[in-house]
Amino acid sequence: MSALKRGLFSVSYAGLWGQPTLTLEQSIEKVAELGFEGLLIMGKRPHLGPLETDEKRLSQLRTCLQSFGVEAIGVAAYNDFLLTAADEIPIAEMQLSYIDSCCRAAAELGGSLVRVFTAYLPGADSGGTPGPSACWQRVVELLRACGERAAAYGITLAVQNHHDLAVDSQELELLIHEVGLDSVRAGFDAWSPYLRGEDICAAAERMGRHSALTIAANYRRFRRYRYEPRLVNYQRSQPDTVRATFMSRGEIDYKAFLGALRAGGYNGWVVYEICSPLIEGSSQQVLDEAARDFLSSVEPITAV
Repeated sequence: MSALKRGLFSVSYAGLWGQPTLTLEQSIEKVAELGFEGLLIMGKRPHLGPLETDEKRLSQLRTCLQSFGVEAIGVAAYNDFLLTAADEIPIAEMQLSYIDSCCRAAAELGGSLVRVFTAYLPGADSGGTPGPSACWQRVVELLRACGERAAAYGITLAVQNHHDLAVDSQELELLIHEVGLDSVRAGFDAWSPYLRGEDICAAAERMGRHSALTIAANYRRFRRYRYEPRLVNYQRSQPDTVRATFMSRGEIDYKAFLGALRAGGYNGWVVYEICSPLIEGSSQQVLDEAARDFLSSVEPITAV
């Protein structure tokens, strides 16, 4: 069994949650400084939006990656296949075009993956929205269309278990099966099934052979209560508050998760992300410490 390569997601240094903002070039340098092997590039500003994917810009990034010895893992797209708009607005075509640009950029930079989402389900009070079966079919069709475009670039789509539709592991497996393309696989993470109460090891072993990417982050849950004066007591409130923390301080057992994922046939990247505020703070020093903590935490697991 070969070692798993460790990557960093550039969103970690994008300044989206009050932390210092690094440019994409600075993020590439940071990856090399910290000792990661590759970088997953955020496919939106301030890093790599669709308007920043012309040949001149991609050539600059290729040169930067090569100079620091960093491998481009691919590009992380941000989509929602059930976004709505007036009938005359080609919202689906806009998203297909966007994901196509992410695939082209990933290929030009030497990457092999584009992370995509499924969709957030419309609320029950959303008038004129399709029912569950129609929502499912729309996502299957759009993923298939994106997968065909991705294959033309030699790119694999990694469908992250993040948005509402097919977030459950068995449903995600079904979705990948129904799309039916080798270029559309899962991006299977531990934190989502953990927070939702799935057995992360059973899910990981089942999804290992279907997965092209796993993105890692760790969290702590904090229980919430509401005081009931009439009862002189507290009532449990749901859901819990969740806060990100260092990999070694969180509740998710990544040794067990990655072991099960590998037992299921996984042999891809393990990418660290800081995609929400950390308990420990948001300074440059804290972000670097969190990244180094990830590397030391997973080294014994990924090296075997």
